[in-house]
Amino acid sequence: MSVRYNHVKAMFAITWASLKAIFRSPSAIVFSFMFPLIFILVFGFIGGGGKMTFKVGFNPSSDTTSMLYSILKDSVGLTVVKKPLAELESDLERGRITAILTIVHNSENALTEYTVNMKTSGAVNVQNSNMLRSIINTVIHRFNMMLYPENPSFANLQEADVVPGRVYRTIDFILPGQLGFSLLSAGVFGVAFIFMNLRQQLVLKRFFATPINRAYIVFGEALSRMIFQLITAVVILTLGHFVFQFTLVNGWITFVELLVLSTIGLIVFMGFGFIVSGLAKNETAIPPFSNLITLPQFLLAGTFFPIENFPPWLQPICNVLPLTHLNEAMRNVAFEGAHIYECGSQLGVLALWGIGAYALAIRVFKWE
Repeated sequence: MSVRYNHVKAMFAITWASLKAIFRSPSAIVFSFMFPLIFILVFGFIGGGGKMTFKVGFNPSSDTTSMLYSILKDSVGLTVVKKPLAELESDLERGRITAILTIVHNSENALTEYTVNMKTSGAVNVQNSNMLRSIINTVIHRFNMMLYPENPSFANLQEADVVPGRVYRTIDFILPGQLGFSLLSAGVFGVAFIFMNLRQQLVLKRFFATPINRAYIVFGEALSRMIFQLITAVVILTLGHFVFQFTLVNGWITFVELLVLSTIGLIVFMGFGFIVSGLAKNETAIPPFSNLITLPQFLLAGTFFPIENFPPWLQPICNVLPLTHLNEAMRNVAFEGAHIYECGSQLGVLALWGIGAYALAIRVFKWE
């Protein structure tokens, strides 16, 4: 009696063999583990408390006709964020801006002509609040000395209530970006080199001599890459949380959701890897093709800097990149407390990229 061939068992055998090969590869360890960890360590040590830029918002009720408003708006060291008050308060609670300023024109019999109310948040680094306060006081002092040298009374700075909030550390921005780029690099470079080597070493050709279905060969190789990268994600998230206080708002639930997002992102990025492996004629052609996909996203997808820092003409390009949406979804889940089902727009863009990538990969992928 003949025994039916077990494709699933064969697939897991391929997965196990491929996984062992990945762990034996120095380049895989360096680019998947060491490369992102180095950046996380560097930014974790030098930027654990926050950034040295001061983003402020002005309350819409502020007197914007005053010279004081114009000077504060254009002051060196201040970046004005223009949003509705509700969004400014939400950003303040999350530490995305340092303060909300309100310029009040006092009555004629008041001691000072203007009052600047400064509303801060518990999510803002104390040092940043103090430095912002110093900048505003310096501007006011110059006005006082210029307009009322004998009796300075042009304006004064008052503190409003401090809004409670979580501290937004640099690591909360950097770690999701590095994790996302690690997934992108593994999906593109890893898959492209794996299938190129399998073709050149005639391994795929030998697989054809076995009863295993072609799809299970691809699934087995892909599964090994996913397991390896999920191990990488676990290491990066664990190190970031326990060493550098990377925020996991909902604890282990957030941790699991980040792993799910990592899996989704990796599946999408592997589609690009299949495309590269199909287009490249040899191993030397893989790096140029892969860099065309990974390098723009490394620089423009909010890996190191917020997209808002780029010129306005460049931001639309940044906002269509798949890594941008994966990074944004991870940051929303990790710090904002959102759940995966609340990241519909980001997941939708990733799905569109995935459909397009695999549609093209089917057309260009080669077995021999």
